Amino acid sequence: MSDANVEKLYTLQGMWCTSCALAVEGSLKRLEGVREVSVHYPSATLCISGTPAVTQLSNLAAKVKRLGYRLTELEPVADAHARLEEESRYLTLRLMVGSLFGMWTMLASLLIYAGALPSVQIEQVVAWVSGAFSLPVVLFAGVPFYRAGWRTLLAKRPGMDVLVSLGVIGAVMVSIWLLWRGSVEVYFDTAVMLIVLLLVGRLVETLCRHRGLKALDALALPDDNVTVWQGERWLSLPAEEVAKGVRIKLAPGGLVALDGTLEAPGWIDTASLTGESVPRHFQAGQTIYAGCRYLGTTPIVMQVSAGVGQRRLDRLCDEMRRYQAKKGELQKLADRFAAWLSPLALGLALLTLPTALLFGLGWEDALVRALSVLVVACPCAVGLAVPLASLAGSGQAMQQGIALRDPAALETLARIRSVALDKTGTLTIGSHTVLHWAAREGVDEPTLQRKLWAAVAGSEHPLAQALANWSGSQSDRRPEPYLQVTNTPGEGRRVQLKSGEWLTVGRAAWLASQQIALPAQAEDAALAFASQVMIADEAGWLATLYLIDQPVKDAEPSVKHLLASGYVIAMISGDRQGAVSWLGERVGLGREACYAQRSPEAKARLLQGLPSPALYVGDGLNDTLSLAAADVGIAPLSASEAAREGAAAQLMTPGIGGVVKLLGIAQRTRRIMVQNLFFSALYNTLALGLVVVMAIPPLIAVLAMAASSLTVTFNAARLAWAEPDYEGSLNEES
Repeated sequence: MSDANVEKLYTLQGMWCTSCALAVEGSLKRLEGVREVSVHYPSATLCISGTPAVTQLSNLAAKVKRLGYRLTELEPVADAHARLEEESRYLTLRLMVGSLFGMWTMLASLLIYAGALPSVQIEQVVAWVSGAFSLPVVLFAGVPFYRAGWRTLLAKRPGMDVLVSLGVIGAVMVSIWLLWRGSVEVYFDTAVMLIVLLLVGRLVETLCRHRGLKALDALALPDDNVTVWQGERWLSLPAEEVAKGVRIKLAPGGLVALDGTLEAPGWIDTASLTGESVPRHFQAGQTIYAGCRYLGTTPIVMQVSAGVGQRRLDRLCDEMRRYQAKKGELQKLADRFAAWLSPLALGLALLTLPTALLFGLGWEDALVRALSVLVVACPCAVGLAVPLASLAGSGQAMQQGIALRDPAALETLARIRSVALDKTGTLTIGSHTVLHWAAREGVDEPTLQRKLWAAVAGSEHPLAQALANWSGSQSDRRPEPYLQVTNTPGEGRRVQLKSGEWLTVGRAAWLASQQIALPAQAEDAALAFASQVMIADEAGWLATLYLIDQPVKDAEPSVKHLLASGYVIAMISGDRQGAVSWLGERVGLGREACYAQRSPEAKARLLQGLPSPALYVGDGLNDTLSLAAADVGIAPLSASEAAREGAAAQLMTPGIGGVVKLLGIAQRTRRIMVQNLFFSALYNTLALGLVVVMAIPPLIAVLAMAASSLTVTFNAARLAWAEPDYEGSLNEES
């Protein structure tokens, strides 16, 4: 972006559907000085770039207000939840009114259609009753459709709401005119059915939008108090009240709530933000960030460098919303079809009325035929084509152990060109195991395991726990009681057993500082990629152990299958280069496809450079930005809450084999989507042509709409009935 352009995020309120988002986009794109506009309907976020003058809120708000919407500063996540709750209640009330009164309208119409009434006079009364019961539905429940239709017309981007509104208003007006002329062939039920069915769809859609905000909720830290040095004493205050420059105390094992610099060395678990598999030892003066965890044994003091709202975690949240808005709503084929169908149907309806009169038809027949054009054109089948296929694909994915949070993501998954994978916890099991060990002459494995177990038992360090698992795996022995334990965070520990024996375990440099002689063969350069731990007893160096985070069982066959299928594969990690390269070699990735020591922001930027659409698979808090930046994000079984909420899909079984299965399901689902859209488009095209040349009552038009909807429904059901053809793909690779 050039220096002359700025990019801003705002909240767009009052949207009713994706057509509203497209209408605002189209209107703002016409402003001079605007470079790019994107509206993300699920989160109601508008992202706009352009000159500083044109992107000012005051200028944009005036333009948006003329369309009937309201533009505000970017709302907090809590306010977004409240807004969606209000929208849900708004829709629920209208659906209740529509269902209650619509039921009686439909019943009255059915009695007339079935000829179940004894006389014409009673039929006339029942017809008026049908119209009376439809009024609350039309005048109250259907108002959102009329409003959205009018706004999209003002923006010159008419969508489905325009057709629905025209169909409803046309059905009511023709019915009232027929009643006035004494006819009982009314069409209030047509208007009611259109409103109620579409209200159900909009309510479900609104409830699903709540889930999109949970990813942002997961980035928020708990509302715990922090211990602050104030007034020559330590006080407990809420984190949001702590300003920059204040000194706070970190408790052992506690979550860091604010960004700051340490006043003393400390052992910090940074995995949530960096993805590093091993905690790091920070020196005094180094910066640590909110979301990390302090692993020391005694309290430590740090000076706050960024308060709530300015922390790195808060910036990640803002970046996540920015990526969401930039992606925009999927431009479904159905929306594009409805965009040209609306003006076409209106034009045909207006043309049908005078044409019918010219051919000698009466006003009643001419109006009914024009109404039939509008009803036939209402794209119910078009609206069902993609969601039904998505629902069927989601069901098949669930059978394969994949939970889809956003069924619409299947459409994008079918077009994926590149797949980016996180390392720790995604391609690896997320915990270290002993890869190799070398001991001094005369020391066998049982002896090493016994002494190692005694040295590390009870330690909370991740590597110590991995060593304890390995050394204690051969028996259920209890650790020998300690006389003395000395822990040096980030370096190692010395223990004196009850027998009087001293054992030292930790980093090589630290053991050397303890005056322990290390032989030249103590380190193996070929294993430099692994985490190295040494142990010594009173006789000196005892052994060197090499630990590595092992790949998940299906990592290699899954990666090879994806490569063979033509996808561009990359592994992006915050871990060390050596460990990343070793894992890449194990799973079949070249060194050029393995990117190490990448921050969350760098991960997202790198992901943007991959061929699009791109898929990202990640499990940690540090992956949430990449999950948002990707076209589709997937969280593995062991993913953190933040990653699960930010991903479109979650694997419910260990490993990454589910990614291969999901891509196969998505490709089959997209084929069904295209077929459904073809069937529904063919129906609308043929039906519009037929209704223009011959008389089709609106009731028959409604039945034809139902038939077209059943066609796409049964076609989508084939996804659930068919056996998956990708079951054996991973087994063949392995």
